[in-house]
Amino acid sequence: MTTASTTATNTPADDVPLKAERSLGARIAARAGGGAMRIFLVLVALFWLMPTIGLLLSSLRGSDDIAASGWWKVFTAPSQLTFDNYATLLENSTITHSLLSTVMITVPATVLVVVIGSLAGYAFAWMEFPGRDWWFLVVVGLLVVPVQVALVPVSKLFGAVGIFETTFGVIIFHTAFGLPFAIFLLRNFFAEIPRELLEAARLDGAGEIRLFTRVVMPLGGPAIASLGIFQFLWVWNDMLVALIFADSDSPPITVALQQQVRQFGNNIDVLAPGAFVSMVIPLAVFFAFQRQFVSGVMAGAVK
Repeated sequence: MTTASTTATNTPADDVPLKAERSLGARIAARAGGGAMRIFLVLVALFWLMPTIGLLLSSLRGSDDIAASGWWKVFTAPSQLTFDNYATLLENSTITHSLLSTVMITVPATVLVVVIGSLAGYAFAWMEFPGRDWWFLVVVGLLVVPVQVALVPVSKLFGAVGIFETTFGVIIFHTAFGLPFAIFLLRNFFAEIPRELLEAARLDGAGEIRLFTRVVMPLGGPAIASLGIFQFLWVWNDMLVALIFADSDSPPITVALQQQVRQFGNNIDVLAPGAFVSMVIPLAVFFAFQRQFVSGVMAGAVK
């Protein structure tokens, strides 16, 4: 009896060092795994940033240096770095005017998609009207229509109404093809708003307009910000639509850079900084709304 009692008493005490040792080993393994994962993620990030870094350093080198060696040469010869290329860029009226044209196309196309998509998304989510579900299925079906299919018929239509090769025509095209995704995204987001909240606002005397502006829009801020970023990046980086529908005398930056590529050997000092500037602006917009973008992407993932 005494022996059994002693054994039962000593067994847990003998296991304590073993459990502590296992716990310490698990912590060391976890820390080692976390450190290795961080190193791996840093290496992946550097790999993805390599083209951006190369473009930046190339934009800060002279045309003779670019022709003689690669951009990594600046690490051994930092004296090659200069801002003369950007001064030349500002003196190039084609590039500066194309940046202005890109802004005049991107901003209205983004604002129109966000505003119209928000109104339509609210209507499909919370308003009753005949054929609502069927109309929403039509919107979903439009998501699968590729842009290339509409280029020829839309070109004929724009030519008939007199807006072909105009800034207005490009804005209308981007708005029309951005609306299906905008309506689909915002309708699904607005539908997750608690019905009780909307009914309480209606009991307080709020109409549909006030309900949309005072309740739905503030709650849908993350999704609206995500939509705005997607639309802005798509329109800013587009070249196919701009190449066909934009005015040849005031092309967007993507078309202007494509035209500069034809003379690559003569004006690399303009092409490199122009390409970097055209890339930095959408990146700045993304990082400015990064928090809202992440919130919009994660919306609905966690209850």
